[in-house]
Amino acid sequence: MDFFTQMIHLQFTLFLLILIGIFLKRKGIISDAGQKTLSDLTVNIILPCNIIESFLGEIDISGEFFKNCVGAFIVSLAIQIFSILVGKFFFWKFDSGKKNIFTYGLIVSNSSFIGLPIINSLYGSLGVLYTSIFQIPVRVTMWSSGLALFTDVDRKEAYKKLVKHPCIIAIVIGIVLMVCPFELPVFVDNTMASISKCMVPISMLAIGSMLANSKVKQLLDPSVLYYCLIRLVVYPLLTLAALRGLQVDRMLADVTVLLTGMPMAGTTAILADKYGRNSEFASQTIFVSTLLSIVTLPLLSLLL
Repeated sequence: MDFFTQMIHLQFTLFLLILIGIFLKRKGIISDAGQKTLSDLTVNIILPCNIIESFLGEIDISGEFFKNCVGAFIVSLAIQIFSILVGKFFFWKFDSGKKNIFTYGLIVSNSSFIGLPIINSLYGSLGVLYTSIFQIPVRVTMWSSGLALFTDVDRKEAYKKLVKHPCIIAIVIGIVLMVCPFELPVFVDNTMASISKCMVPISMLAIGSMLANSKVKQLLDPSVLYYCLIRLVVYPLLTLAALRGLQVDRMLADVTVLLTGMPMAGTTAILADKYGRNSEFASQTIFVSTLLSIVTLPLLSLLL
């Protein structure tokens, strides 16, 4: 299967799952309480397993790849810091609810479900390795600065809450398992892997249920289209210009640019729903950005 065909199949898989979620909510099969349960289940159980599994993947920081692997980590860390600092600048004119959703969506893209298969198709195992390393700073900021955007507590309380969060604990466990010569019992690894595989369908069904009451006109909200312009076009082009200027390894630079051009992550709506924010608006943005990425990602890959 060629790159474009695989990418289109992945995008439409997401859409179909979201449409099923909309159907189930409108038919009453998923209730309001059930929608909340799906969000809680995703954040407290499925995501932690997914995070730990991501650290147990094909990550090899030894030998001739060491330099570029370190480079992938540094580049990703720099992008995360930049995203946190400039996110509010890009979205200053919106109210706090929209601004926080857009800022989180700039910090975290859907680089796992869509990104990994696309990178693997284009660049093979080396691209997957870079992507795995790239994801480490993303995971940390995702559940620290990113999560803080949805919590309504002071900084000290926010840090206490973040330290105890299941996903932060999962990151620590994942790092320990990655660097230590220790293997989990097979049945434990298999159990976590099985739960982790539920991430995409459960999160997309939850997002679909949040979208059930939306109208088509709401999906064309100018603020959503503005976010999509920043996330899918401006941001990857800025990244491309910066990495070319710094003369970063060509393959690493291309992988990074594609990952920064991915649509908004599904966890945006999951967290918004869990912490009482505007989950419907977050779901709309995910839907529209994923739809538009069907056009922007092929164009971006041609540019590279």
